[in-house]
Amino acid sequence: MEALYKLSARKMVEKLKAGDVSPTQAVTAAYDRIAEVEPIVRALPTLCQDRAYEAAARLESTQSQRDQRRDDPRWLAGLPVAIKDLVDVAGVRTTYGSPIYKDHIPDRSNILVERLEENGAIVIGKSNTPEFGAGGNTFNEIFPTTVTPWDSRMTSGGSSGGAAAALASGEVWLATGSDLGGSLRTPASFCGIVGLRPSPGRVAAGPSPIPFNTLSVEGPMARTVGDTALFLDAMAGEHPVDPMSLQRPTAGYQSSLMGGPHTPRVGYNPDLGVSVLDPDVRRVCDEAINRLAKAGWDIVETTPDFGDAMTTFQVLRAASFATGMADVYNDYKDLLKPDIIWNIEKGLAQTVDVLGAAERARGALYHRIADFFDSFDLMICSTACTPPFPIENQYLARMGDHVFENYMEWLALPSVVTVTSCPVLSLPCGTTGNELPVGLQIIGRPRGERELLAAAARAESVLGMSHRVPLNPVVR
Repeated sequence: MEALYKLSARKMVEKLKAGDVSPTQAVTAAYDRIAEVEPIVRALPTLCQDRAYEAAARLESTQSQRDQRRDDPRWLAGLPVAIKDLVDVAGVRTTYGSPIYKDHIPDRSNILVERLEENGAIVIGKSNTPEFGAGGNTFNEIFPTTVTPWDSRMTSGGSSGGAAAALASGEVWLATGSDLGGSLRTPASFCGIVGLRPSPGRVAAGPSPIPFNTLSVEGPMARTVGDTALFLDAMAGEHPVDPMSLQRPTAGYQSSLMGGPHTPRVGYNPDLGVSVLDPDVRRVCDEAINRLAKAGWDIVETTPDFGDAMTTFQVLRAASFATGMADVYNDYKDLLKPDIIWNIEKGLAQTVDVLGAAERARGALYHRIADFFDSFDLMICSTACTPPFPIENQYLARMGDHVFENYMEWLALPSVVTVTSCPVLSLPCGTTGNELPVGLQIIGRPRGERELLAAAARAESVLGMSHRVPLNPVVR
């Protein structure tokens, strides 16, 4: 049999629907590839083989369901997927990257997992994450640190670093990610894959102690834009457990890939005026934009004013940590890593005046964004300020003469976009001189996932990076 791990997710689903590949064969192909590359990338620390093969057998025994859903864009037909280790899977060790939960086995899955399994996904394992998803480097005290397969010395990013590395090395075809301050976009950039942070509510999840939170969302990660649209089709839709959840559109997201303007009007600023930027990253982004301009895209060097957005983000993020993690902080403070304690205590110390100012600043930014999209179809900037850095560095502490004040400041580029609530996709756009991947953030208008995916698919065809993954891990 051909190397199935090299096929796109959409091609695999096509074969599964046609009966050319069985769910059991797909699961076996995934575990064979995991056995080959996992010792290097360390992306999937928890596997659930018995559970996966049992799920495959159940799918193979229900021919009528397979026939009924053959034309359903949500139906994954037995495709193996990885679930981030922040998301509960019933009967599978789920640690949240924390020693507090190192032996935790939930009784019920998150509603996101339930939906994916209802749509024919097979969970084969949990992808690695830093403790409680905090930070842009996937390390914790339980499992080995995850690396990018582009260079085994370098981080895969975080907090969805395990998901991104698993995709880029061919361990899985699709993987879930979550994103608050770039947690699926930064790993997408560092691993040369696609990560979509959808609009809040687009993907139902939970139950959550703070279900009205709009900063953190679940989203699809894949190797191509088309595969990302496939996974969003399987994820999207409202659910009574999630009060923010939105209705699934009548037409699937895959059907949108050829829609939208062929020559979109784009505002571009690689650093959004809020971040220092590695010169090599800036060069790669500028070269990618020039290629899009030559392809007919109307590129204007302008974006809205993001000047106070990082301060706003830090205040709102700290408040969400203090609210959502109060019990863990009170009961297990001595087991938490210092960065999380700092974030929680920052939230606890903030006054109502500070929170009120941040909410007003967020509102003002949103109105500037809405005005911007009256004249433009898209906004584009760099995904990360840096290429992947050595795994020994827990975060990027400095760039040249610039010293970052805390472990989140180097993540300003994705973080300020979070504040807008706009859907945003990280697309591979090129490589540095050291052959490390670089991503562009392509930002769509509010709730504009369909148009965003269509534009990203066109950009992908121009920039030509999708053939670079999956790759055999580069050991250095």
